[in-house]
Formats: sequence, C-alpha cells, structure tokens
Amino acid sequence: MQRYVKVEIYSDVVCPWCYIGHARFARAVERYRAKGGEVEVEFRPFQLMPDAESTGELTRVWGAKKFGGAERAAQMFERVRGVAAEDGLVLDFDHAIHANTFDAHRLIQLAVEQGKGEEALYALFRAHFTDGLDVGSREVLAKLAADIGVEADLDGADGAAAVQEQLARARALGVSSVPLFLFEGQFAVSGAQPEDTLLAALEEVAERTGQSPAARAVKAAKAAQGGADACDDEGYCAV
Repeated sequence: MQRYVKVEIYSDVVCPWCYIGHARFARAVERYRAKGGEVEVEFRPFQLMPDAESTGELTRVWGAKKFGGAERAAQMFERVRGVAAEDGLVLDFDHAIHANTFDAHRLIQLAVEQGKGEEALYALFRAHFTDGLDVGSREVLAKLAADIGVEADLDGADGAAAVQEQLARARALGVSSVPLFLFEGQFAVSGAQPEDTLLAALEEVAERTGQSPAARAVKAAKAAQGGADACDDEGYCAV
C-alpha cells in the first residue's frame, strides 16, 4: 500500500536555513516517492521580521547591527554559506538585500493557486540569496511573476487575505522559528534537518497514521456527507 503523507512547510524567503531545509526536504521526498510513497506539500508563510522595512539596505549591513558587529555577522553568514554550498546552493550575503517579505508571500500564494507555487518559492530564494534582488520591491516581484508565468496584481489586494490568515494560523500554532515541517497536522520537525532525518520522518509518520490515498478519499467523502467516521481515534479529521 502506498503511504500518503501531507506536509505543511512554514518558511520565509529571506531565511537561509529555510532555503537549505526546502532543498533537503525535496530530495527526501524524491527518495520517498521512489519507494512508492506519496507526499502532498503545502507552502505556508512565516515572517521572521514582520516589521522590516524594504529600504534597499544590504543584509550584511543590517546583520552587523542585529548581531553585534560586522565581524560577528560575517562569521555567522560564512557558516551558513558553507553549509548551503554543501547542498549545492549559492548564498551571496554581500549583495543580499534586507526586505519585508509579506508581498513575496502573496506572490507564492497566488502562484500556488495557479499551480506554480514551487517555481515561485525557489525563484524568490534565488532572487534574494543569489541574484541580490530586493524581494520587498513590488517591481521586482512583478518581474519574477512574469518570468514564471504567474498573474499577480500586487498593487491591489491579491493574495493578501489568504496570507494574513495563514500567518495568523502560524501564530495560533505557536510557530516561532522556521523552517518548520508539520506532518499530517500533528507531528512537527523544526530546522533544516539532514535529508536522511526528513526521509525517516516521512516514513515514521506514514506508519503512525496509516494513510493511503484511498483511505483519505473515503474519510473526506464521509466528512462531506456528515459521516460518523469523519474523525478517527488517532486525531485525524477529514476536511
């Protein structure tokens, strides 16, 4: 029987460990699927700095103020840059721009609705960490949207309500650091864990919940009909 796991990933596009965590999880998912499993991934927004202002300030300048000096900030950035390089990712903190990410999350939300969420997510990671683009700029975001074929009116209210709702849910769940991987709405793994750890988490959650695509479809149908088995005794409710 195929083991089906739903995973929600809370992350921010200016979080280097989120970029690393997403890359590692993607490889873990490939390995899980190669074994016959199925994974549904949903991207959830989180803002590490909701009050940040997009002024074009370089991240290294902001980091020097945040972490007690340029030398300490440089050491921290170099460490994460080295880890990212081992995962095949390029992080250029010398040119990265400090930004508010609310509009970037709106773009991801709109891209998800148009079937291009993963493309948008990685485009934003690359824009911020590799290309030195300001992901707090609506002009930059509009170009990224056009490049990946997403319709997004960020000067309007497109996607704003949905992002606000998800940010509120993250607060209600007590999410305080990212990346956070929430498996089947019950089991959380935080941090950019090694690929093997994430694969093991997928396998363990599948075993615990006993989910299969067919089983989930039956539960969803019963829930829609008001069936008594909408929630089982393992804490799973179909919606």
